[in-house]
Amino acid sequence: MTATALRVLIVDDEPLARARLRALLEAQPGVDVAGEAGDGEAAVAACNAQRPDLVLLDIRMPGIDGLETARRLGALQPRPAIVFCTAFDAHALSAFEAQALDYLVKPVRGERLAEALAKVRTFLAGRARQQDGTTPGQPRSQLCARLRGSLRLIPVEDIRYLQAEEKYVVVHHARGEDLIEESLKSLETEFGERFVRIHRNCLVARDQIVELRRGLDAHVHAVLRDVPQPLEVSRRCLTQLRETLRHP
Repeated sequence: MTATALRVLIVDDEPLARARLRALLEAQPGVDVAGEAGDGEAAVAACNAQRPDLVLLDIRMPGIDGLETARRLGALQPRPAIVFCTAFDAHALSAFEAQALDYLVKPVRGERLAEALAKVRTFLAGRARQQDGTTPGQPRSQLCARLRGSLRLIPVEDIRYLQAEEKYVVVHHARGEDLIEESLKSLETEFGERFVRIHRNCLVARDQIVELRRGLDAHVHAVLRDVPQPLEVSRRCLTQLRETLRHP
């Protein structure tokens, strides 16, 4: 173990699954297995005592499940990074909503575990820089959408606009469109430097806007570079939108 080793807590109700994860982790460089827990309550207690950098967390466990455990761990300061490790892929969206950094499906392969550990190290390094005051917190580089039971990652740089529809947001991107269960307001807060509001139900990528055009109906529409149909701009958003485009 070195001073910079990644300290990992394994949480799974099956001893054989914990043993396999331990073996995989011990084969990775710069990793220290800080301990094991067989349920959510024990995981919370272990995190309070051991303060691991990362928790490898099963979802289906007796007592509180992995998702609730992750929410409780989110209250710790500093909170550990969470990577779910489960035999079921149906909880992926809920897992990312619980601020998990990755989602591994059993049986876990060593290469896939290495990818997850790299994400965790990047996250921890970024948090350390933020706490040192050397860089602001960074928004996500991808959004997560559910597609027929699987998970699709959408690069934020590929998104053309976001449109609210009932309890979902439709993400219009370079490869098509997908639904996500996030609010438009939270997306505007996180990605305010990249997207601008043109309507109460629509955010548009700033670099997509080519011009504002007034139609025969007197309504103003935003013409986007890669979107055939212009999008309506509400009167309430028009003044601020013009000011934003005038001073990018």
